[in-house]
Amino acid sequence: MDPAKVLCVGLNYSDHVGETGREFPSHPDIFAKFASSLIGPHDGIACSDVSVNLDFEGELAIVIGRNCRRVAEDDALGHIAGLTVFNDITARDLQYRGTQWLAGKAVDGSTPCGPALVTLDDVGDPQSLDLSTRVNGLQVQGSNTKNMIFPIARIVSYISQFLALSPGDIIATGTPEGIGAKRRPPVWLQPGDTVEVEIEKIGLLRNVVV
Repeated sequence: MDPAKVLCVGLNYSDHVGETGREFPSHPDIFAKFASSLIGPHDGIACSDVSVNLDFEGELAIVIGRNCRRVAEDDALGHIAGLTVFNDITARDLQYRGTQWLAGKAVDGSTPCGPALVTLDDVGDPQSLDLSTRVNGLQVQGSNTKNMIFPIARIVSYISQFLALSPGDIIATGTPEGIGAKRRPPVWLQPGDTVEVEIEKIGLLRNVVV
């Protein structure tokens, strides 16, 4: 995978905003990754030697299918090629060293994506999909895309007002509550752990931390 842009939305589920203690967002909170962070649906998450505080974030991701610039929200879905599953693995120790998120979010070989690209015709309503994240078979996140603060169409329209989107660009739409950093005690991924993210009608993403 070599998209021109890998964009992510932070704090897009109200329960996740609550567990972080942050203020409720008035606009989508956008940050970026790089193509070098992406791995396939069966690849090992190869960054345990970079961070001792690896965290999971199961997400629905959009893949852009048509050039998209200043598109209206009502037209935004027509610019989407399809949807896939995304695990925004985060190195929390790197993230918390500063005020910017990049170091913790863009580690090489850290971000599983896949296993398939499913069109909106096959999915139906993208704002009504169950999402589940499991670590070694234990569910750690469970929600539905209806609980997004900013729905997919609004996200695409918002980003396109300041950034031209191109075919192949990926936008991850945010994670629900249950991240390891906010558990007591925190739950960090360890080498050998199997992390699964499953989204209704789209597929199952399964990767092992190496």
